[in-house]
Amino acid sequence: MAATVISGKLLSQELRQALAAPIARLAVQGVRPGLTVILVGEDPASVSYVTGKEKDAREIGLNSETIRLPVSTSEEELLALITRLNADPAVHGLLVQLPLPPHIRSARVILAIDPAKDVDGFHPVSVGQLVLGGPGFLPCTPHGVLKMLQKTGVSLTGAEVVIVGRSNIVGKPLALLLMQAPYHCTVTVCHTKTKNLKAHTLAADIVIAAAGHPHTVTAEMIRPGAIVIDVGVNRVPDASKASGFALVGDTDYAGIAEKASFVTPVPGGVGPMTRAMLVENTVRAACLSTGIAFEE
Repeated sequence: MAATVISGKLLSQELRQALAAPIARLAVQGVRPGLTVILVGEDPASVSYVTGKEKDAREIGLNSETIRLPVSTSEEELLALITRLNADPAVHGLLVQLPLPPHIRSARVILAIDPAKDVDGFHPVSVGQLVLGGPGFLPCTPHGVLKMLQKTGVSLTGAEVVIVGRSNIVGKPLALLLMQAPYHCTVTVCHTKTKNLKAHTLAADIVIAAAGHPHTVTAEMIRPGAIVIDVGVNRVPDASKASGFALVGDTDYAGIAEKASFVTPVPGGVGPMTRAMLVENTVRAACLSTGIAFEE
């Protein structure tokens, strides 16, 4: 049995096209959604990711700006910039690309962002709303994973889900979301201290790999017909590539694709969905700030 591939590239295009209607409603009122990204330093992965965000935003008509700061930027300088952007009505979505240099405290920086502009969904107010099931911006990667699961057409109610990874960015928020309505999943969160990871994954209807390590989940660790979502993006040496490296996920894709019912590729899977949800959050933020309906 060959698995059906859930293309994040194609699904993200569909989601961006669906944003045309609220963007048009905003345009009638003279509003253009604005996304500002702050990048401190030149981390290669961050630079690549920010470039993709900027491209996606501009393609659908957002006012996208990336402010690039040297690695020597102080924490106070960064906080002062955030304060200024919080007060700028043309900026509807604001995010600071992580990771930050060691001398800047990420927690303090995230706390400084206006929750109404927190399109990454990392502010404690956003996290609190997520825990309580209240309104707020959902973190982009978990939200993108939910969209991919919905795309399968498989009922998630009562499904046994194993998430391999417990980060604040993916594992924890995704577990909370899947337990809530309308998904009603039974969720197990595994991590580096989990005993007998294979026993957990073999019992799962859905396995979500978000460990940050190549080939953490192999084909022998999933049961036939399971759905496998690979969140990982890892660089591994590859002399055949001009760059000298290849991008791989947290799963053994080739083997799992022969056993699973649905799989996501790397690249071209969760990554494009993360960026699409960021764009959606920005449009939502613009609608909320102007009192215009996001959905009709």
